[in-house]
Amino acid sequence: MRRHRHLDQVGPLTRVLAFRSTLLATLLVWAPDGRAQSGDPLAARSKGVPNAPVTVYEMADFQCPACRVFAVTVLPTLEREFVETGKVRWVFINLPLTSIHPNAVVAAEVAMCAGRQGRFWPTHDLLYKQQDDWAKLPSPKARDVLVALAQRAGADRAKLLACVNGGTARSEIELDAQRATRSGARATPSFYIEGGLIEGAPYTPDPMRRVLDSVYAARTRPQQ
Repeated sequence: MRRHRHLDQVGPLTRVLAFRSTLLATLLVWAPDGRAQSGDPLAARSKGVPNAPVTVYEMADFQCPACRVFAVTVLPTLEREFVETGKVRWVFINLPLTSIHPNAVVAAEVAMCAGRQGRFWPTHDLLYKQQDDWAKLPSPKARDVLVALAQRAGADRAKLLACVNGGTARSEIELDAQRATRSGARATPSFYIEGGLIEGAPYTPDPMRRVLDSVYAARTRPQQ
């Protein structure tokens, strides 16, 4: 697997790199404020068992149209086939492209704050499904719509606003983006999968299915 390529160029993997990048190391070891953390800071925005053979880090932007297509049309199938079967752990990493998506950060803040109430994934799904409702609004109005969507997803409004206004979620998002950039991600969505970085979102599950099947086979192959 080459270190950096578009998803359409991916074929079967013959081996999997044994190392993990600094993205994985820093995300799992350090809390948003820089203190060492013994728990899993990614648990609220992860799907699947923590010890799954394969971990996928999806680096995405809530205002990104390609990310929306992936989240709405492809991810549900991958979740059924790989996450729910224990093969893959799926982790969401924020990479807001603020130069072209002015509401991406506030959307990420709302999702992350919903995550502190255990509602990250329902909020994630609703923000993408309703992206057209908020993506082009001016920032104050967009925030109101985003908060209302998170409420629909089960988050408490008062706790949500306190979290967003507190600013800690924004700091966490900024750290996510820095780490994603250090891993080599330049576009959304990008996927870091067991030592390799892939750019681009397929419009059907098949390209990612081939990658995950190949990586899973390599990761679970008996050692000679």
